[in-house]
Amino acid sequence: MSHSPSEFGPLTYISRGYGYSEKGLALEIYEPLSGSPKLLIMGSIHGDESFSTVLLSECLRSIQDQELKSSIILTANPDGVLAGTRCNSRGVDLNRNYPTANWSPDPVFYRNRPDTPQNIALSPGDGAASESETKALIKLIQDIRPKLIVSIHGFLGCIDDPDISPIAKDIALRSGLELVPDVGYATPGSFGSWCKEQAIPIITYELPAQDIAEMKRIHTPILKDLMTGHYHKMLL
Repeated sequence: MSHSPSEFGPLTYISRGYGYSEKGLALEIYEPLSGSPKLLIMGSIHGDESFSTVLLSECLRSIQDQELKSSIILTANPDGVLAGTRCNSRGVDLNRNYPTANWSPDPVFYRNRPDTPQNIALSPGDGAASESETKALIKLIQDIRPKLIVSIHGFLGCIDDPDISPIAKDIALRSGLELVPDVGYATPGSFGSWCKEQAIPIITYELPAQDIAEMKRIHTPILKDLMTGHYHKMLL
């Protein structure tokens, strides 16, 4: 079924499954009708950052089927999104569960508001890549071999790219967010660390703390361009 450019109703794109969450929910990816996608965009590896899913869904619903040139994962952590939790259903921070050289079994501490202590403990997993969601995403990436991954988070309000790539520079300019080579603290077992060890370029798009209407106004045009191939010419 085709979309009109102004449609914001049901999501009618056909996804394919790439695995299941710990609670048995389908892990889904949306892909171009033809061609090999160079770019993978993903949201909600943290379930309490589901605004990223909302933004990606709105972009996907606003384009024609044939316009999609990138692969899209609306949520990498569906159990967490449904529960409203940062972690998956087993209490694991999936963004600390990847098999990296710096993976640690120590608890992960975070804050759920900028002005609160960083004292909420989550597990990094029983071991590296212990979670269904982690294993499935690793296999998917090994299969599709994207040339760039853009992972959407919040609320640090920056564009994190260790390579300071031209795409990251342009996103930072358009969004008004600071471009940084790292987030300024250790992230053992993170998805970004794993990508770096696999020599897969990754941009972490850290949205700022603002209301969803403002997020849509500023960031939807950028995400839509990422989806429709505007940036593909900048990929090697």
